[in-house]
Amino acid sequence: MILRIHRVYSTALPADRDRVAQVQVIFRDNFAAVATYADKIPDLLNRPFEFGYRSVLFVSENASGSVTGFSLFLHLPEINSSLLDFVAIRKGIRGGGLGGALYSATREYLREMGSRGLYMEVFPDSPLVKDPAVLAQNRRRIRFYESHGARIITGTDFETPIDEDPAAHLMFDSLGREDPLRRAEARAAFRLILTRKYSKLVAPDYIERVVESVVDDPVRVLEPRRSKKTRTDAVPTVHAEKAFALVSSPAHALHHVREQGYVERPARVDSLCEALAPLPFFESRPLVHFPDKHIKAVHAPDFVTYLHDVCLKLNSKRPVYPYVFPIRRPEKRPKDLAVRAGYYCIDTFTPLDRNAYDAARAAVDTALSAARLVVDGRRVAYAICRPPGHHAERRAFGGFCYFNNAAIAAHYLSTLGRVATLDIDYHHGNGTQDIFYQRADVLTVSVHGHPNIAYPYFSGFADERGDGDGVGYNRNYPLSETITEVQYLATFDRALATVRRYDPTFLVVSIGFDIMKGDPTGTFPLTAGSMREIGRRLVSMALPTLVVQEGGYRLNNLRSGAPAFFKGLYECVERGGPVHKTTQRRGRTSSHRWSSASQ
Repeated sequence: MILRIHRVYSTALPADRDRVAQVQVIFRDNFAAVATYADKIPDLLNRPFEFGYRSVLFVSENASGSVTGFSLFLHLPEINSSLLDFVAIRKGIRGGGLGGALYSATREYLREMGSRGLYMEVFPDSPLVKDPAVLAQNRRRIRFYESHGARIITGTDFETPIDEDPAAHLMFDSLGREDPLRRAEARAAFRLILTRKYSKLVAPDYIERVVESVVDDPVRVLEPRRSKKTRTDAVPTVHAEKAFALVSSPAHALHHVREQGYVERPARVDSLCEALAPLPFFESRPLVHFPDKHIKAVHAPDFVTYLHDVCLKLNSKRPVYPYVFPIRRPEKRPKDLAVRAGYYCIDTFTPLDRNAYDAARAAVDTALSAARLVVDGRRVAYAICRPPGHHAERRAFGGFCYFNNAAIAAHYLSTLGRVATLDIDYHHGNGTQDIFYQRADVLTVSVHGHPNIAYPYFSGFADERGDGDGVGYNRNYPLSETITEVQYLATFDRALATVRRYDPTFLVVSIGFDIMKGDPTGTFPLTAGSMREIGRRLVSMALPTLVVQEGGYRLNNLRSGAPAFFKGLYECVERGGPVHKTTQRRGRTSSHRWSSASQ
């Protein structure tokens, strides 16, 4: 059996709404006593700061995409530990190791995050439990967690019953840490768990009494009381998705202009891939080919046809540079395809050759493949596109760009919700602006070098705000040549505020590492530390995000800037940023502390 484990961040996307709906069915089937809690799961994901913890939901899916089980745990950032809330598999599924796979995926995720530990509540397996069936179930659950390294905390008042029912044990999984659980750490965990989950069920003095009852240092735990039975279930083949996905295409290397001074070279992609390879939260995903209709939805069909036809007729060893620029009227197009390049180009340094079209076409597939991963529920997908695209307009190429990869992907996403594009390349994304200038369903925001001093010179001014239906949906933040890091970040925050007010479903980021110090085409002083801070601030949007590679021509900057940027994103995406406390928390609806962590 092949098992895919996927993290669900919110219900913003149709695919994730369907996953959560299936989780709710599984929940109600397994936890009838608190079935109404299933109704809260969307809020737990969509409004994480309201409850004093961040809810993390993993789902297992079979080959057909049906949800077979889930794991829901609550991360408490103050102690960098979590409480396992519920684990369940779909009724009717027997064996297969699904519960173990979900729990193992949860543990692995927490270990990667550097978590201090995982707590869980389980009902006791003592003679106080009168129902034989319930007693047997409790024993199975305790044995299950013990087999994965969790231990029952003993010698405290946590097990004090609130009513006549036996109270739950609190178990602790050190996630492989060798040092024991210390008293101060356990007290902090007890206080947070009881306050955040049960403040409506228990009085403050009860919480303090339980906390103060932790006197042993280190905390005492019970060794497993029951031997683990040898499992005979078939172990599933598990694919636990990494947090971030990366897509690239080997076809980028086809486009190699070997002329002095041409900085847009294949080594850029190699440097990015090598720099990101050690990061444990990235995984490469395969390229998918998409039909031309996605390109022609953004670019004029005659322009697409021209690029295809002219490149096929050219010699790859002798590129053609546009040098004649006729007035762009349909009846004035030169008949010679090579000469006609100036009709469709905005500059004299973006060449055409036999391989340019194939490489550009593969870059489009790279962006769309990453966009599809975002639609399927991936929180961040990175499309390493080469050649880049944000200077390509509806009917023109230039600035090393042939097709506008980010704009094509943004249009694709716009069929499912509002899209904001945020361009942080050093150069203004004139192509993206041109394509969406009269549209309100895609917001275009750009932070860049002022066009008075930076390519493309003719666009990117602050007063360019859109036209027709698009009035107000294009915002430019041009910056001076001598900008400081502090000034850049302040402007970047203004751009984020503009995106936030738009309230999009998706965010498309056109990233150019030419904003870093020393780039041959830029003047900004940003460092790897700056890129990490940009990533941290960017993730405050809490949106499904597609990152599309644009410029950046100093290889050392690519090697240091890309890992720093994505580390900043990852730190906040996975840890959830700061959690704001509220005065009241939502408690259980049952009359006792509900022991909810069951397999």
